[in-house]
Formats: sequence, C-alpha cells, structure tokens
Amino acid sequence: MNSSRVLSSPTHPAMAPLALWGGVECTVVRIGDRYRDQLAETGHKHRIEDLDAIAALGIRTLRYPVLWEAVSPTHPDEEEWHWHDQRLSRLRELGIAPIAGLVHHGSGPVYTSLLDPEFPALLARHAERVARRYPWISMYTPVNEPLTTARFSGLYGHWYPHGRDIPTMLRALYHECLGVALSMQAIRRINPAALLVQTEDMGKTFSLPDLQHQADYENERRWLGFDLLCGRIGPAHSWYGEFLKAGFTPRHMARFLDEPCIPDIVGINHYVTSERFLDRRKRDYPEPFRVDGVPYVDVHATRAFHADGLTGPAARLREVWERYGLPIAVTEAHLGGSRDDQLRWLREMWQAAQTVRSEGVDIRALTVWSLFGCVDWNSLLMQDNGFYESGVFDVRGNSVRPTALAHAVSSLAATGSFDHPVLDGAGWWQRKDRFFSTPPNVAVAPDIMKTSHRKLVITGGTGTLGQGLSRVCAHRGLAHDLLTRADMDIADEASVERALASRRPWAVINAAGYVRVADAARESERCFRENAAGAELLARACARLGIPYVTFSSDLVFDGSLGRAYVESDRVSPLCVYGSSKAEAERRVMHAFPDALVVRTSAFFGPWDRYNFVHMVLRDLAAGRTIEACGDSVISPTYVPDLAHATLDLLIDRVNGVWHLANQGTTSWYEFAERAAREAGMDTSAIRMTRGGGRGMTALTSERGLILPSFTAAVERYVRENAVAWNDGPAGRVAA
Repeated sequence: MNSSRVLSSPTHPAMAPLALWGGVECTVVRIGDRYRDQLAETGHKHRIEDLDAIAALGIRTLRYPVLWEAVSPTHPDEEEWHWHDQRLSRLRELGIAPIAGLVHHGSGPVYTSLLDPEFPALLARHAERVARRYPWISMYTPVNEPLTTARFSGLYGHWYPHGRDIPTMLRALYHECLGVALSMQAIRRINPAALLVQTEDMGKTFSLPDLQHQADYENERRWLGFDLLCGRIGPAHSWYGEFLKAGFTPRHMARFLDEPCIPDIVGINHYVTSERFLDRRKRDYPEPFRVDGVPYVDVHATRAFHADGLTGPAARLREVWERYGLPIAVTEAHLGGSRDDQLRWLREMWQAAQTVRSEGVDIRALTVWSLFGCVDWNSLLMQDNGFYESGVFDVRGNSVRPTALAHAVSSLAATGSFDHPVLDGAGWWQRKDRFFSTPPNVAVAPDIMKTSHRKLVITGGTGTLGQGLSRVCAHRGLAHDLLTRADMDIADEASVERALASRRPWAVINAAGYVRVADAARESERCFRENAAGAELLARACARLGIPYVTFSSDLVFDGSLGRAYVESDRVSPLCVYGSSKAEAERRVMHAFPDALVVRTSAFFGPWDRYNFVHMVLRDLAAGRTIEACGDSVISPTYVPDLAHATLDLLIDRVNGVWHLANQGTTSWYEFAERAAREAGMDTSAIRMTRGGGRGMTALTSERGLILPSFTAAVERYVRENAVAWNDGPAGRVAA
C-alpha cells in the first residue's frame, strides 16, 4: 500500500510535534469561456518576494501550484516553465518543501475538460513533466478536492462544464481520480518515494428526521473520492450502481479495485461552512437560501439550532480516521471575516488537531490556507465583484502587509501556541445569535463570555463613533469599556492615568473629541484641548504602557485644492480651526507614540443615530420638506459600521501611522442626497443644489490599502436595513 511510504519511516512523524504548513490560494477555474486565476487576482503571480515573507513565518512546507493550465494552456505540447522555475528554485533556496498542486478546482486547459476520456492521460503527461523537471519535489496533489470540484462542475452547474446531474458529476469524479492515479504512477517512475497528499472537504450534512434520508445520501456521497482511490467501490458499495448508470462498466470500476491509489496523507479542507443542515421549513430562513424547485433549504449547519453541538472539525477528523486509518493533515484552514474571528478559527482548528492527536489519531500537520487571501470566493467565483478576503497577509495597497494572523502563525511555528486578547471571546459560529431560527417556545440562553480582564477601552461614549465602535465590539465578542467624559477626561493627565490604571486595557481607541466644525472658530481653545491635547495625552499614556492606540482625524486637514482624492502622504493644509486642531493632533500623537494609528475619515453616516446627513435627508423628504445640499464640496462618505469594523481589524493587526478609512468613491453632498433618496424609492425633485461656500474636494482614498467597500454599496445597505427609521411622513409611507 502507498501509505507504507509514510508509516514505515524510521522516525514516525506522528510522534513529532504537529507541523504547520502553508498554502497559497491558486484556483484556476473555467466559467463558461472565461478562466479565473486566483494567483493573478491576489497579485501573488507578480510577487516572487512573497516567498521570502512565507519563509519568515517559519513555514517549511507549502502547498504550491505547478498548474497544468499555466504550463500548457493552449496545446498539450506547449511548455512554459519560466514562472515556476523561478518560484520553485527560490522555495528550494529558502528550505521550503512544496506540495505540488497540478489542478486546483479546474477542468484542465482549453483543449480538455473533466468529461474528456483523455483527461486522465493528459494530466499524467503533465505530472511526468513536472517530476522530470523538479525531481526533488517529494509531495504532490494532482487534483485538489476532486469530489467538490465534480459537484460544482457536474452537479450544480457552477463551473465548466456546467453539468447538472449525477451521471455528469460521477464521470467528472472518475476522470479526476483516474488522473490522480495515473499521475502518481508517472511521478513515481521518476521519484519512487513521492507521496500523494490527497485533499477533500469532508463536511457532514445534518437534518430533521423528515429529511434524514437526504442527509444520509449526501453523507455517503462525501466519501466517493477517497473510496474510489482506495479501491472500495465494488459491487457491494451503495454508489456502485450509480457509476454503472453513468456509463462506466464493471471493468472501469475494477481499475481501482485492482490498482488502488491510496493516499499517503489524507488532506482535509475544513471550513466553517463545510457542514450543512437541511430543513423543509423554508419560510424560517433568509430568501437567498430558498431555491425554487428544491423542497428544502440547505444552510450552514452552524446557523441551524438543531445542529448545535454536532458540528466542528474534531468530529470530522475522527470520522476520517475511523473510515480509512490513514495519516491525516488539515490541508486548508481559512475563515473570511473579522480579524478576531480569523484568529479564533485558527485556534479552533489547531486545538481540534491537537485533541484528536492526543486520542491516537495520526494527524501530521495543519495548513494555514490563503496566505495572501482570496477573491470572490463568497460567490464561488461566479460573480466578478472583487470581494477580497485577507489571509495571513493583506495584499491591498502598495505593499503586502502582515496581519495579526502572521504573528499567530509565527508563534505556532516557533512554539506550538499563540495568544491574543481577542481569543477570550467566542467566534460567530459559537454565539447564540448565529441561528437563523429557533423552535417556538424554546428559550436560547444568552452567550456567556468567559470573564476577561483583557478589555479594550473606547472613549467618546456619548458620541456617534464611540457608540458605533461599542456596538461592533459587542457584535464581535470583544470585551470593552466604553468611557464617557465622566469616566475619563482625555485632556486631564491625572484622569487619564487613573482610568487606565484601574481598567488596565490591552488597547485604547480614542473616539472622543470636539466635533462641531461650525463652532470651532469661536471655541478654538476647547476644540484644541479636546482634539489635540487630549489625543496626545492618551498617546503618551499608551506609549508608557506599551499598548496599541488608535485615534481619529478628518478629511478637513486638507484644503480641497488638490483636484483629486487625498492619500496619506499628501501634505496637510487645513483651512478651518477644526481641521487645524486635527492636523495638530496628528503631529502630536505621532511624535509622542510613533506606533499609534491615526485614522483619517470623512462624512459619517450610520444606522444608530438620527443626526447624520442621510437620515436627515430621508426624514425631511418623507415629511415633504425641501432639501438644500452643496454641489461644490466633494467628499468620501463613510458608513460607521464599515469604519468600526476596519478600525478594529487594523488595531488587532497593530498597524501604525496614518491610514485613510472612507468608503470608496467620491460624491458631492447634493449627489449624495440624490443617491440616498433614489435608493429609498423617494422623489428627488425636492432636493435643491446650492453653490458657493464649498470646501472643494476633500475626498479620501488610500495608498496603504482600500479596505472599505464602495459608498454606493454602503448606502444600499443603510437604506435596506433602516427603512422604517424615517417613514414618519406622507411621502415616507408611500415609499415604504
């Protein structure tokens, strides 16, 4: 059996510490006649220096692409190796062992497909070329997630060849698995010690009793790829007849019975969405999950009350071990979302692997996936929205930036553990508010957050931003104290020292300050005290304590004369007292604490107060009143929930310096009012444009990274989620 290559080694790897591997999202998938390339979309394709950043983390094994579609894209005799030669040579210099991936969710180059009977032999030809060119590579994944790819390409119609039935799925799967077997034969003719690291998502399906038959069917289906490779699909197998119906003969099936291609390492790709729940009560679930023609919903099991306590990576790893008894590696561990939840998911996956190892399961490694993030996986790559999920590194901006995950990975590689104050809270998949619905008359106990003395301090407890940050912290399970001036006067050194000494926060976010722009000229002393002196005092206190510090600045540090949106490195040139106070605050804070983060932002609007521009426009239009809005001031509106989330992520990442956070795009106040009204379905004829007195273009963009979504998308969300807030007049009732 192939597994003897691993199990007979003199020093059994299972006795060694759990290894930490890395992986680069490298999907090349065909959708219609278009190919999407994740290496290009994340920019890794053009940055060989990324490999040095990976090595600096302490990672010494890396899932890395040598993709068929890249080497021979238009003809089987074509060979383009330059890119791979450079990267693989550098990996070798860095002491990183690649696990070579040959097809990653793809259907091969344009001259073949998953339904092509020649697909297996053509893939094996590519595999042999790779082995001859790089004979030192000892681990291979010829086809990543063959069953998942077959389902998405042959059953659900998502990817090429866009099949929508069981026979098409099974033909695709058979060709993929035969391609794996022939590839490993070809590779081992050159390198007999080469190992097969075969990956798959092994998520389980749950249901209520009335759909148990469907759940059982899907749970038996999830084993098909490994069962086929391991020579387990004979006449007694529940799916044997389905393969025959798909056009395969007993001789085809005997191919794997006679010559199994048993993985040396079973690679499990596990996501928080891997496990599913089926329910006929479609009305209890959000509209996107209600598919016409399907009599039930298929949702993430973590969102289903009835699956509570049944999900999680440890249980799935045990099932794989019990079925195959082969060495296992977690070959993808990734979560898109907030930085705290990304850290929590990595910890959960690492702890699950350690737990089952302690029970005797042969778990070799855990792979930190999507090191440089991924694009549009929230739509399974079917929509081209540019939706980026960061990973260990964030590639938005002029440079590749390590996130808090990079520090966690470095710690895991060096010590086998990591810690961060955000780990004191529960991930969203563990909190009670995650359920789409709960049974009638069943009380769901509130989340009980374990006692944590590691809290954030947020100032500005009576203001829009401070309260918004507090709401988002509560939503994300981040323990915090929201302070008002009565709790701490930020411009009084003794008050600051007392408050921080008593609360001992792990970080401080300063959302306090003077905000009345129009009054700042006649209250300049107070404005500078609260905006500049207070921000500086907090910076000095945090510098002494050695804790992260964030404070906020404004687009009004600029005079609006540049003629384009401002970036962080542009020279400040305020025209008003308020802008001058913020510019002075920036200077003082960065001098007192160079590791502080100063967030410049602009034109707040949000769902949690009634004193922002969008709410007032829609309220007045709903009441039948005329609106006047300036047409010659160009701004970047900023949605408070987006700002709060991004600020917290940057804080957790320990980012410093000045960063512009505003929703992407520019608009005048007049255009902003019109867009909000149109989105709310209101008549815009009552909006009047004014001219003169504007501040020019003080819009913000970023050279460090555009993190927030577009302001148009933010307005859409605001209106969709807050429609009742302004519907108190005759026009509002009509619009609603």
